[in-house]
Amino acid sequence: MTLIIIGVILFLASFGIAKSEEPIRRFAGTLRSIALGLFAIGIITACIIQIDVGQIGVKKLFGKVQKDVLTSGLHFINPLLEIERLDVKTLNYTMSGIQDEAQKPGDDAIRVLTADGLEVTIDLSVLYRVIPVDAPMLLQETGADYEDKIVRPITRTRIRDNAVYYDAVALYSTKRDEFQQRIFKTIETDFKKRGLLLENLLVRNITLPQSVKATIEQKINAEQDAQKMQFVLQKERQEAERKRVEAQGISDYQRIISESLTDRQLQYEGIKAQLEIAKSQNAKVIIMGKGNTPVILDSKN
Repeated sequence: MTLIIIGVILFLASFGIAKSEEPIRRFAGTLRSIALGLFAIGIITACIIQIDVGQIGVKKLFGKVQKDVLTSGLHFINPLLEIERLDVKTLNYTMSGIQDEAQKPGDDAIRVLTADGLEVTIDLSVLYRVIPVDAPMLLQETGADYEDKIVRPITRTRIRDNAVYYDAVALYSTKRDEFQQRIFKTIETDFKKRGLLLENLLVRNITLPQSVKATIEQKINAEQDAQKMQFVLQKERQEAERKRVEAQGISDYQRIISESLTDRQLQYEGIKAQLEIAKSQNAKVIIMGKGNTPVILDSKN
C-alpha cells in the first residue's frame, strides 16, 4: 500500500514538473515512468499475501471484518483489504506465583476462598487455541488482545466461583481432580462462546495456609506413629505365639517320652548299650551291678 501511495504522489508531481521551465521539465517523463512502476509494484505486492504456518488471516475492508479467513499459504487478494494475522496454534497462558513462569510480572497466582473460609493459592496453566472459523467474530467482538479480555478474567473468575464448593484440605488432596474437571467444563463453555477452544487446564500447584499445613503434617506424623506401634504390637504378638507353640511342643514331647518309657523298654535299651560297649576295644571288663546300669572298668587303670 505504501508503494501505491508513493507512486500516486510521484505521478501527480510529474504533471507539475511538466509545466515547469527547462531543464526541470525534461524529467517529467522519467518521473511519470517511475511513478507508474512504483504503482504497479505496489499493486502486485498488495494483491499477493503469505500466511505463515499456524496462522490465519482475517480480512478487513474499510474497518469492516469479512467472514471468510485466509489459511496458511500464498493468496491473491483485493489490494484494498487489510489482513489481521491470528495465531491458531496451541497457546499457553500461565498464572503463577513463581517468578518468570507467569505471563504477568510478579505474583500472578489465583487466591480463592474455600468452603471452610480459608484462603488457598492456586497456580494454573491454560492451554487453548483460536477456532479458525470463529476468528472474525473474535476479532470483531473482542480484538486481538483476547488473552487480557477473555482468557485471564474468565479463568480467574470461574476458579473462584467453583472453589467455594470444596474445603481447603479436600481441594488440596482428594478433590483436586474433581475440582479441575469442574472448572474445565465451565471455562470451556465460556471460551467456546467467544471463539476459543480450551484444550487443557492444568492445576500446577495448590498452596494451603501455613496453619493448615502444620495441622496436616501433625496428623500425618500421628498416623505414621500409630502404624509403627501397630507393627510393633503385631510383631510382639507373633513372638508370643511362637514361644507358646514352642513350649507346647516341648511339653508334648516330654509327655510322649514319659508315657513310652516303661521298665521293659529301659531294660532293653540297657542291654543294647552293653552290647555296643562290649564290642569296643577300650572296654575289657564289664561288671554288672544290681541295678540296670553297668559299671565299666578300663583295663588300663
